[in-house]
Amino acid sequence: MVVHAYSNYAKYAWGANEHRPITKTSHSANVFGSEKLGITIIDSLDTIYLADLKEFVQKSRDWIETEFNPNVVGGYLTYFFSYIRLTYILDTIYLADLKEFVQKSRDWIETEFNPNVNSEISAFEINIRLVGGFLSMYALTNDKLYLDKAQAVADRLLPAFNTPTGIPFALINLANGASKNWNWAAGGCSILSELGTMHLEFQYLSQLTGKEIYLEKVEKIRTTLKEASENNMYFNYINQQTGKWCQRHASLGGLGDSFYEYLLKSWVLSGKKDEQARSMYENSMKAAEEAMLRKTPTTNLMYFGEHHSGRLDPQMGHLTCFVGGLYVLSALSGAITSNSSTKHEIEIAQGIGKTCRESYVRTATGLGPEGFHFERVDVEAKSLRDNEKYYILRPEAIEAWFYLWRSTHDQIYRDWAWDALISIEKYCRVEGGYSGIRDVYAETVSHDDVQQSFFIAETLKYLLLIFSDDSFIPLDSYVFNTEAHPFRIRTV
Repeated sequence: MVVHAYSNYAKYAWGANEHRPITKTSHSANVFGSEKLGITIIDSLDTIYLADLKEFVQKSRDWIETEFNPNVVGGYLTYFFSYIRLTYILDTIYLADLKEFVQKSRDWIETEFNPNVNSEISAFEINIRLVGGFLSMYALTNDKLYLDKAQAVADRLLPAFNTPTGIPFALINLANGASKNWNWAAGGCSILSELGTMHLEFQYLSQLTGKEIYLEKVEKIRTTLKEASENNMYFNYINQQTGKWCQRHASLGGLGDSFYEYLLKSWVLSGKKDEQARSMYENSMKAAEEAMLRKTPTTNLMYFGEHHSGRLDPQMGHLTCFVGGLYVLSALSGAITSNSSTKHEIEIAQGIGKTCRESYVRTATGLGPEGFHFERVDVEAKSLRDNEKYYILRPEAIEAWFYLWRSTHDQIYRDWAWDALISIEKYCRVEGGYSGIRDVYAETVSHDDVQQSFFIAETLKYLLLIFSDDSFIPLDSYVFNTEAHPFRIRTV
């Protein structure tokens, strides 16, 4: 899968931000502007680097030779046999020298990557995909080229922070620093998930370079948000001029999600020294649970709804599935101080993981929709509207199952991931790569002809990790940014 996705991008759209696997042309979402920044190259590079699986193929072969016994019930779902099947579907990685792709990508970054583009680009997307991608490659290889490139991109984002509150603009022209917010955002305000998801990369960059300016910028954001919080609630839109909330809409899904994620992960990345981040995480998640966590009355499906001015909207997005993994990481790292916290957090993680699984199995394709509802028994964990029935190769459910596997080693999470992998192969694989589909409930699929960069960066990486040993990118040594780029946790 990794080879099929990346080799076709390289063949048909090399240097472009993303590609169209059916028409075999380049593609660029509006968040990336109009210029070629090689988003897929940079966003995918650590997955390509990690997927050089020859040592795992040998390990699997040794196990087959010495221990494999086909006379077991469900034997094909055991770890190593699943791993062999995964390796096969990954285009027989043994035959593919992924180092060639890594070197080709590095050469392009060194000679052709240029962030001086005269185009409006999402600061959030550039941060998590480019700055994050470069930093993870530095963490994995210690190759200073990647650190230098991360710093070069981050420096071009700095003008976006020039506001009275320190809350950055959403869009920036990387050539001249001109910045503004999205026209569609409520009241022209800033979005919590975007402004709150600069912290991890900028914190790590300061840690690696010794230059405090990056950390100072994101700490000012956090101070503004903490002052604005109301009973530990953080709403999705904030005025960057006044630091006041623009609406009373809160969510652990789109518009809010990774703000909460980065509170926890900033504390973890700091070697558990950033007490402000931990405290804000604990208090905000308690408030979120009280306001938004519910169970369906008949089947006890757990979900986080949307909070609108004190009213709960019983719907959840695919993006919210990441919360299952967040709770696992919180439990494993000991972020919550209560004596009963670990059991409570794992129960929520398992509940959300199961709900997201249900959103997958209640479709014709075995793939989860963008949004699903809980208003009635007959639509539990199912979409109601046509504009929420699509699947664009998202990773969040698989991400949650990966964390649940690492914490419980319950085979069911690998089984669920395997089922998703098979469905992706069956319905999303096309000749030129992998495409999203427009309606997961339709037995005959219609492709959207876009291979998102996060498919390789996140979805395939979490599939790779869930079928790997715990020692492969261990969670006590690395923390993932929201684009699944691993950063090395501080130890001193």
